[in-house]
Amino acid sequence: MLALLDRENLGKAVEGISWPTILLVAGMVTYVGVLEHSGTIGWVAHGAVGLGAPLLVALVLCVVVGVTSAFASSTAILTATIPMAIPLLLTGSLPVMGVVAAMAIATTIVDVSPFSTNGALVLANARGVDRIRFYRQVVSYTCGIVALGPVAAWAVLVLPGSF
Repeated sequence: MLALLDRENLGKAVEGISWPTILLVAGMVTYVGVLEHSGTIGWVAHGAVGLGAPLLVALVLCVVVGVTSAFASSTAILTATIPMAIPLLLTGSLPVMGVVAAMAIATTIVDVSPFSTNGALVLANARGVDRIRFYRQVVSYTCGIVALGPVAAWAVLVLPGSF
């Protein structure tokens, strides 16, 4: 609609689009769709519940969504993975809000990843920096966040509510 109203600046707007980011987002949406269609999400949910220990299951779910979200859109992953927690939540042994909040935090805390939407936008729009060095720094930081973020969210939001 804006392009139709301001045809004089349309060319400038198209030049300003970060096409690699657009392609990345489209790829991530496809990735989530493939996970859902192939049954991977259901497989993980049944496997997690099969572990038996609700606290361990919640931790596994937080780590799985955190790691997966580092390479995909957080919103899409969260929407696709909340159903994995339903069998766990139906047991009544863990706080529902704690588990859902921990999964949401574990999913979004990793958005610094250059493979996620927000991280890709930051990387694509970085100006005046050595891109290779900046990319390596972001990847290193992301590895730390992916390793610690989901565990910390689980420890703060699920663990206290289970006693």
